Amino acid sequence: MVAALHFLWIATRGHRFAPWRSPYLRWRLETYSGLHAEQVGLADFCRLAIKERRQLIRFLRWLSEMKTYAAEPEID
Repeated sequence: MVAALHFLWIATRGHRFAPWRSPYLRWRLETYSGLHAEQVGLADFCRLAIKERRQLIRFLRWLSEMKTYAAEPEID
């Protein structure tokens, strides 16, 4: 959960109260869904988040796992 909030905090920089306006999230939505980034609005953002919630949860779990690997010290 902490990793998910951290990701959202970083991804919505400058657009915390309107995450669908974040250039990064718009780009991610464009590459994932095929919608043009300029056309993404609140309705599109919410519709995709609800429709793909399982994939989003899976991504956030993967992100948390990768952060764990990145935090482990290297053994020489």
